[in-house]
Amino acid sequence: MKKLRIILALVFWTGITLLFLGIPEIASWLGWMPKLQFLPAVMALNFATIAVVILACLLIGRIYCSAICPLGVMQDGISHISVLAKRARKNHRPFRFRKEQKWLRYGIWVLFVLALVFGLQSAVAVLAPYSAYGRIVTSIVRFQPGIVLAVAAATLLVTGLLAWFTGREYCNVICPVGTTLSFFSRFAIFRPVIDASKCRNCKACENNCKAGCIDIASHKIDYSRCVDCFDCIGNCKFDALHLKNYYKKSSLRTAEEGSSSVNPRRAFIAGAAMGLTAVTLGAQNKKKDGGYALVEDKQTLDRETPITPPGSVSIKDFYHRCTACQLCIAACPNGVLRPSTGIEHLMQPEMGFEKGYCRPECTKCSEVCPSGAIIAITREEKTQYHVGSASVNRELCVAEQGTKCGNCARHCPTGAIQMVESPEGNMIPTIDAEICIGCGACENLCPSRPVSAITVNGRHNHLNS
Repeated sequence: MKKLRIILALVFWTGITLLFLGIPEIASWLGWMPKLQFLPAVMALNFATIAVVILACLLIGRIYCSAICPLGVMQDGISHISVLAKRARKNHRPFRFRKEQKWLRYGIWVLFVLALVFGLQSAVAVLAPYSAYGRIVTSIVRFQPGIVLAVAAATLLVTGLLAWFTGREYCNVICPVGTTLSFFSRFAIFRPVIDASKCRNCKACENNCKAGCIDIASHKIDYSRCVDCFDCIGNCKFDALHLKNYYKKSSLRTAEEGSSSVNPRRAFIAGAAMGLTAVTLGAQNKKKDGGYALVEDKQTLDRETPITPPGSVSIKDFYHRCTACQLCIAACPNGVLRPSTGIEHLMQPEMGFEKGYCRPECTKCSEVCPSGAIIAITREEKTQYHVGSASVNRELCVAEQGTKCGNCARHCPTGAIQMVESPEGNMIPTIDAEICIGCGACENLCPSRPVSAITVNGRHNHLNS
């Protein structure tokens, strides 16, 4: 079981990390992995995934936390390195039994549920494990400066330090998903069980338990906190620990030992190597300066109404369902999506057209969203989503000043912009707001710098009949 858990953990951690690195080739065949994450499945009302995770907990405990959750797998890797470092010392005790901190654990869980109910998505985003891991990868690897990077760095620091010194304390005290699954795992059928008649009280299992849930003094295991890493079974030299049917009054099962073994350190290093390879490949795909004259960058605008992606039914629905995992940001090939720095929607995605525009044929964000904030849509269905509406600032428009332009009208995919003759005899743009879908092509391609003469503001409701 330990070998299978390590292999499964390596596969999921590597796959999800590659998705967050934004490699287009990966999303087409690994896009199902985020949809198996528990909280996004709850937000999307994905009952199949919810049922599978809960049934797995009832069958074998919190295997989800050690094999499927990328933040949990990352902490396992850090804890393993910590154990290797501590083994150099004599009489080392990497971990120890810790009593359950119920008041803190369930207090955080109650606050998290209240945040979900009342739509305080910034609090949800900070605590959600899958979203936290996504921000660590996208914000730090892609280096998105500002408050989003600060939150991601703080999350990495807290989880990393707790994993190094206490193992899975983060998962068993702070993580709301871990606490939710603990309600079911305490009734698991198959569990690691201590045979008191064989135990020599050496505490090898207790001192190497990352979850701190083995109490050798009473020969008990807190199954609500056990994350099913199965390290304890392998560490017992007296054959006193076995995985057995807890409710079956029969002799303990004999552990089967195979000739081959999976070294968790090698597995972790192999996954890290794959991630670094992906970063290298991503760096090679960056555009290089061709030596032309420097063009001033577009200025980031403070929009009256934020713009959310096509596939979100409305701004309210999008921000209520979004867990700020930022997978859509990583998947966006045009650089349109970015994390919000506003307090109300902190770290949740919003659209901006400084680097590109939302191309009509692209539905990448709707393909990868696991929480239902962006529903899966086809290219044809995308035209029904009017996420914003453009308006012209006459003072900035070069056509108003007599320059022949028309760039916005030429590139408008819906024909919402037409060039008409002004009283001064200049051909200037006019916009039909009913046709405009808010793709941002006009704003992005407007030659006015640093602020575009055309600005797109969001619409609260996106679907047009």
